[in-house]
Amino acid sequence: MKLSTKGRYAMRAMLDLSVHYGEGLVLLKDVASRQEISERYLEHLFLSLKAAGLVNSTRGANGGFVLSRPPAEIKLMEVMAVSEGQMSLVECVDDPGVCNRASRCATRDVWVELKNALEGVLEAVTLQDMVMRQRSKEAQSAEMYNI
Repeated sequence: MKLSTKGRYAMRAMLDLSVHYGEGLVLLKDVASRQEISERYLEHLFLSLKAAGLVNSTRGANGGFVLSRPPAEIKLMEVMAVSEGQMSLVECVDDPGVCNRASRCATRDVWVELKNALEGVLEAVTLQDMVMRQRSKEAQSAEMYNI
């Protein structure tokens, strides 16, 4: 069980925008450089993020992207829903009708619990929480290397 590249990169890109929130528009090439993600790949991701209302953009020479809301108001679940879609591990969790065993299946119960746990974490953590975690990690790293 793995998240797709799209989900991982969307999260990193949104964290990057969050770290730079309040500094104005952010260029995709800068996000690409900092996050070591292809700019072309980010273009596709940002189309989805913009369509979902998570980012705003301005075109032109002074264009770029910015979060549509403050980082504290964007939950990780929103980012993952755009990039990954349904968070269910198996189809029967969201649609018990696809399996005639759903009502009597103990393994389905575990898949439901896993989905609920995953969604619980993603609903509880905001991009601002991630910014704080990132800054803490950077401070620890700087401390370790006496920077």
